[in-house]
Amino acid sequence: MEETISQLLSSLKGIWKYRWHGLAVMWLVAAAGWTKVALLPDDYQTTARVFVDTQSILKPLLSGMTSVPNVEQQVSIMSRTLLSRPNVERVMRMVDLDIGANTPRERELLLDELMGRIKIGGTSSYDIYTISYNNRDPKLVRDVVQSLLTIFVEGSFKGKKGDSQKAVQFIDDQIRSYEERLLAAENNVKEFKLKNNFLLPRQGIDYGAQLLMSADALNAARLELVEAEQGRNAIQGQIAGDEPILGADLSPAAIDNPELDGRISALNKNLDALRMQYTELHPDIIAGKRLVAQLEAKKVEDSKLKSANADPGKNYSPMLQQLKVALAEADARVASIKARVQEFTARNARLLAQSNAVPEVESQLAQLNRDYLINKDNYEKLIGRREAAKLSGDLSSTTEMMSFKIIDPPTVPMTPVGPKRPLLYSAVLAGALLVGAATALLISQVRPTYLSPAQLREATGLPVLGTVSMNWTRAELVKRRRGRYGFAAALLGLFLTYGGVLAAAVLK
Repeated sequence: MEETISQLLSSLKGIWKYRWHGLAVMWLVAAAGWTKVALLPDDYQTTARVFVDTQSILKPLLSGMTSVPNVEQQVSIMSRTLLSRPNVERVMRMVDLDIGANTPRERELLLDELMGRIKIGGTSSYDIYTISYNNRDPKLVRDVVQSLLTIFVEGSFKGKKGDSQKAVQFIDDQIRSYEERLLAAENNVKEFKLKNNFLLPRQGIDYGAQLLMSADALNAARLELVEAEQGRNAIQGQIAGDEPILGADLSPAAIDNPELDGRISALNKNLDALRMQYTELHPDIIAGKRLVAQLEAKKVEDSKLKSANADPGKNYSPMLQQLKVALAEADARVASIKARVQEFTARNARLLAQSNAVPEVESQLAQLNRDYLINKDNYEKLIGRREAAKLSGDLSSTTEMMSFKIIDPPTVPMTPVGPKRPLLYSAVLAGALLVGAATALLISQVRPTYLSPAQLREATGLPVLGTVSMNWTRAELVKRRRGRYGFAAALLGLFLTYGGVLAAAVLK
């Protein structure tokens, strides 16, 4: 600590020894710095404040009809992109700054300087935005801010208009594409239905229902045929004069009729085969048993007709003629019913043969219908979205969605905002004092002198035997005193000069 204090005192003594050199440097530095600050050009600045009102009554009214644009986000993005290169170049053209740029390099430098001096600010809670710019020319400052304000308002109004038009154009292209898809899908469905008309459902009836209805119609026709044959047999019995005997107990097994016995035997075998697979309640078993009973009854009727006595005069009775007419009608009816049974049998066989291909056809038809419905649904949605996009584009560009209120318009500034000359004058004075002290200290180090025995002993490493003190004469003392007064006066003059230039800067 004592060594540090000793070095500090030694440095102060060295500075004091060469104080006049330091004072001269102070004056030179201060004069040069103050002159430079005084010659700095004035810097003018203007600021415009604008309030964006985004609370429109159209928002709640149209929220369910279309996508209402986010006006707050739109304005916020526009404020952040206001200093883009195209916008700044547009400002340069609007205020004729590009006239002075003769080369591309000068134009780039001018563009960078303009972008660096423009400042955009805003508050997210109140939607108030500020635009400021500073330059040496006060009129240019006002024009630049006014140009930026104009670009900001115009860009906010038509920010989404171009995007909406592109969206509508894209949707129109998609609509045309889906129209072609719908037409192709309709043609595919039509051609497929024409090709597979017999295998497709008709009037809500699928193939299984058609097969069941065909089987029911075939069974009904067979039953009607049996009934018609029974009626015809009854007419034949009346013609033969064989009346049924009430209460007669004739056993069908005891009657010999090879034709009917063969049919009954075949039916019984078929019933035995069906009983091995189904119960007695199965429709085919019930129908077979009914047919066996009908054939056995026919055996009884035939046996009665054969045993009847022939009457020679019966062929000439009116009753016989009527019975023959009825028999002819019964034969015709049996023939027509047989033709119907054959047709129903062939139709049922055809349906059974095609039953394996039905699931594949129905699956293909379902796929075609599904593709058609998907394309139709997308097409209808695109039609609605196109109208919503048009309405959204109109909303984005309408002046009713937002309003601009200029709070502080840009004006030509009368007083400069810079440079801060008082602060710069003070900085120059502080720098001059430091440079002067450093200069005196540097000279004392370059031309060292020993101001105490301790310094001499430390520098040489030799013992100091003694010192000789200076005995100043009166004239020397007066001279030294005058030197101190002169130094103080010169230093005071430096501060007074500082006060003068500071007062001039404040009063300007």
